Amino acid sequence: MRILITNDDGINAPGLEIIAKIAAELAGSKGEVWTVAPAFEQSGVAHKISYTHPMMLAQMGERRFAAEGSPADCVLAGLHEVLKGHKPDLILSGVNRGNNSAENAMYSGTLGAAMEGALQGIPSFALSQYYGPKNYELENPFEAAEVHGAALIRKLIDATPAEEAITDYRLFFNVNFPPLPAAEVKGARVGPQGYRKHTHFGVEPHLSPSGRKFLWIRGGDQQIPTEEGSDAALNLDGYISVTPMRATLTAYDALDHFGAAL
Repeated sequence: MRILITNDDGINAPGLEIIAKIAAELAGSKGEVWTVAPAFEQSGVAHKISYTHPMMLAQMGERRFAAEGSPADCVLAGLHEVLKGHKPDLILSGVNRGNNSAENAMYSGTLGAAMEGALQGIPSFALSQYYGPKNYELENPFEAAEVHGAALIRKLIDATPAEEAITDYRLFFNVNFPPLPAAEVKGARVGPQGYRKHTHFGVEPHLSPSGRKFLWIRGGDQQIPTEEGSDAALNLDGYISVTPMRATLTAYDALDHFGAAL
């Protein structure tokens, strides 16, 4: 098996080391793991591509490259330059430092890479590690992802219908590991993307020494559960959440309503 890995935390992020271990376990002794990751942190860039300017690509080691671009850029660089037609069997993105459950999914560069992989016709997974009081200070806060990641991905690959290979907007998977040591993880559950009520991103203003105002983006409370059975609620209850996704923003539930209105 040939696997391409990337992330949005950057080429030197500890979560990339974890996903490299997961990929190596999946690929086996005769497989290949290729890394194309952002040269610098690209958190929050979603599915951005560098359409209006070029990006530098640098080889950092054997099968290891850094690109001055977004995670989606890295997927494009990996598929069409680094691998040059030697299509990977699988794309893994992560392991993200922090969760990409609920509304976080809409901002995530980790998911942006998996989405691009799906648009390119390749099975793709975004993996993220929820942080909380029980794992934040562990020697390896990614322990849950490292221990449970490979087996979970195998199950999902085996369960994916064959017709997905010819679907226009094919599936990709948003996987979030709970904020727990690996031994305390209760299992995995499939659930929809949730919504954290009464919390959202905002800004925090600061003045520079010269008196100019700068704004920092601030996230909301990540310990607020979503609706029962949805991703963040599952994570905070001790489960790995798996959310199958597609790269279409069509509100199918609203088509008939607005069609009748017109």
